Amino acid sequence: MRSYATLFTLSFLTSLLITPIVRRKATEWGAIASPDNGRHIHTRPTPRLGGAAIYIAFVATLVCVPFLGNLVSQSFRANLPKLAALLAPATFVFLFGVYDDFRGSNAPLKLSFQIAAAAMVYAAGFRIENLSSPFSGHWHLPVELSFPLTILWIVGLTNAFNLIDGIDGLAAGASVFALLSILVFSVAQGNPEISLIAVVLVGAVMGFLRYNFNPATIFLGDSGSLFLGFMAAVLSLAGSQKGSTIVAIAIPLVSFGLPVTEAGLSLARRFLNGQSLLAGDRGHIHHRLLDHGLTQRQAAILLYAVCALFSLFGLMLLNPRRSLAALIFFVLGVGIVFGVQRLRYAEFSELGNQIKQGVTRRRRALAVNVRVRRTSNAIGNATTLDQLLESLEGMLSANELDYVRLEAGDVQWEWRRKGIRPVVSDAERWTLSVPLTDEEGASFGAITFHRSLFDKTPAIDIAHLCGSFQRELSAALVRLIREEVRG
Repeated sequence: MRSYATLFTLSFLTSLLITPIVRRKATEWGAIASPDNGRHIHTRPTPRLGGAAIYIAFVATLVCVPFLGNLVSQSFRANLPKLAALLAPATFVFLFGVYDDFRGSNAPLKLSFQIAAAAMVYAAGFRIENLSSPFSGHWHLPVELSFPLTILWIVGLTNAFNLIDGIDGLAAGASVFALLSILVFSVAQGNPEISLIAVVLVGAVMGFLRYNFNPATIFLGDSGSLFLGFMAAVLSLAGSQKGSTIVAIAIPLVSFGLPVTEAGLSLARRFLNGQSLLAGDRGHIHHRLLDHGLTQRQAAILLYAVCALFSLFGLMLLNPRRSLAALIFFVLGVGIVFGVQRLRYAEFSELGNQIKQGVTRRRRALAVNVRVRRTSNAIGNATTLDQLLESLEGMLSANELDYVRLEAGDVQWEWRRKGIRPVVSDAERWTLSVPLTDEEGASFGAITFHRSLFDKTPAIDIAHLCGSFQRELSAALVRLIREEVRG
């Protein structure tokens, strides 16, 4: 433990001293985040190469490890090839982040580099190969599952930390809690080399936080958020080599609860909004807290507390009893649902409302739309105008429209629901007018549907009225009108 304390202190002090230098160089070199984007909340240009300070302090401290002359340094030297296999792709991600801080890059390019780095980790032997849980048995995964799961784990967590890098100090602080969980987990699993890397990285991040907490004078940038997310993901995999995967994956999954939840919510929100899943927006958890009146400091401290709680629950899974694991996941599930409700996302509020109304509305919609389809068929088989209008009236009596008027040449027909007043002003109703067309596409009339604005949305599918129903009604009217003229 004394060696860990020494390495933490060395890493912390190195980061504390080197961050101002990196900040100055980032300003000179133009790696600046300007407040020119609607998603940015800072009000002045700020250097964003903070990941370089963390990386330099981290590597500089690791270089000193062999000179400690104790069991920790011996273990480090013995496992140097293994650690190099982890640090090489991490350096690859860091260097791409540096490029992004200077030049910027699009989401597909970022994903390509992350997948390539994750594949390097997989090739080095750090992968999800076995799944086990306190609820069921143990499975060995084939390559067809192991490879995509490993890539998804690494790339997903890397981007999850990148997503929460939206207010001063949040991503760096969240990574501290995640790395502390890995540290405790690695010590418990007997992985001293992973514990060593985790404690050095914690020291580097905490030294950097001195300048990154609100009001921040330097940002993590992608060089920092991507590097920290990638390291958290691969260290959790490396730490799993001596333990069951439920301990290795479930603990980080819970301990990294804030970035994982943020990633899941972001994907769900964008899907519900019809946006690209990779598009940026201003709907993240920290943005919602700011919209609710919290300052950046208050939002960061609150989310630190959430991270600490997630980490505590994650470490409780070191004792993989079924009852305890079930209780933890239940409590976390309830907590996340309650938290999302408190944030008042319009997307999830509407989704919940749709689910509540879903069963009743879908049953009603099914009955109404089946009636429309049957009426379309009946209209096509009608031999007289009276039969056609009778079929039409039968359909209307089973739906939720208030007033319908059919005008097709000499055919003038209207239907009104019983109890509806004869005249409803245009300001109190919505109207759908569907044109009637002949074989050449020329309009010869229309059927117009009316409904009060104050009633619930009707269950009838407008696509049916404007599609097959319109075609069948037009064809039948053309045929019957011509027959009447000939007769």
